[in-house]
This record gives sequence, C-alpha cells and structure tokens, in this order.
Amino acid sequence: MSEVDKLTEKTVDEGGVLAILYFDIHGTDKDTLVQLSTGLVQKILTQEGVVFARGEIDEPMEENKLFSTSLELRVLTRDVTSLAQLCADFSPFSLEILEPQEFKVPVSNMQDLFMFVSSHSHDYKKYILQKLSPPEKGAEYAKNLHARAELGKKLLEKKK
Repeated sequence: MSEVDKLTEKTVDEGGVLAILYFDIHGTDKDTLVQLSTGLVQKILTQEGVVFARGEIDEPMEENKLFSTSLELRVLTRDVTSLAQLCADFSPFSLEILEPQEFKVPVSNMQDLFMFVSSHSHDYKKYILQKLSPPEKGAEYAKNLHARAELGKKLLEKKK
C-alpha cells in the first residue's frame, strides 16, 4: 500500500472525504489555461482542511479563437465541512465522492456544516440586497442586521 493510500485510509477513517472535483476553464490563450489550472490546484492545496490534492488537466481545445479545458481534481479533505468550503469557494461544475461510501458524521461536524451553509447564504443575500436594493431598503436591511447582531451578543452573554 502506498503512502498516499495509507494517508487516505487514515483520513477517511477519521472523518475525511476523498472526492473528485470537476472544473471547466476558458480563455483566449492555451498556455494561460494550463497556468490557471495549475494555479487553481496550488491554491486549493493551501486551503484549510485539505490534506492533499492532485489535478489532471485535459489538453485545451480551441473553438472560434477561444480555448477551453477541464480539470479533474482529486482532493482529500479532513472532513465534510472542508469539502463544502472548497465547493463554495471554487465552484466546481460537478463532484464525485469516492470515499467514504457512507457517512457517519458527529453532530458537531454537522453543526459546523450547516453554520457554514447559513453563513455563506447570508453573505450572498447581503451582497445582493446591498447592490440591488434602493437606498431606503438598504438602510432597513442594515438596521435589521444590527438588531440581529445585538440579539446574538445577548444570547452569547447569557450562555456565559
């Protein structure tokens, strides 16, 4: 068994996930596509929760002076939340989970996952509302946001 296989088995046994993420990359220059793909793999390698990542870049194809390629990225993350973070941050067009075949996730990890989804959803809604709302609606949204923050602060103080 190779060192990568041993690491994968150990990480998956401890709650990790082995997956393949699929990306489409487009541009006007063949060499730039390869460089972008390589850069994406390097960036993903530095993300929190990523144990390893290995990418395979297809030969770029040209059509109407535009190039496109696909990147197949095999990635091992320490947990489900880390994989969700990668998907949110890098937007693969598809993914395939290789291991584990079934998930047994501790409640704390599920809470982290759902808080991550909630936080990202909130950030996107906030961005959209701030950019598209008339000024008075934006002010109302900011007021509601402040009230939510105050409520959260009170709840945290109550816990202590």
